[in-house]
Amino acid sequence: MARVLISMSPEFLDKVDSLASSEQRTRSEYIREALRNYMRRNKGINLQKAQQTASALEELIG
Repeated sequence: MARVLISMSPEFLDKVDSLASSEQRTRSEYIREALRNYMRRNKGINLQKAQQTASALEELIG
């Protein structure tokens, strides 16, 4: 597995560690899951925008 170096404030890292601990996960597991959720949500938003654009174009074309 590849390693990635990211920067965050100590306060934010404390929050991440606290939440990971409360779910009995490692920091890495917690961050990976957060990124997966973000990517899933973003994909849905992009799909919705594409559908809206397609509908608008269909209306213009008639």
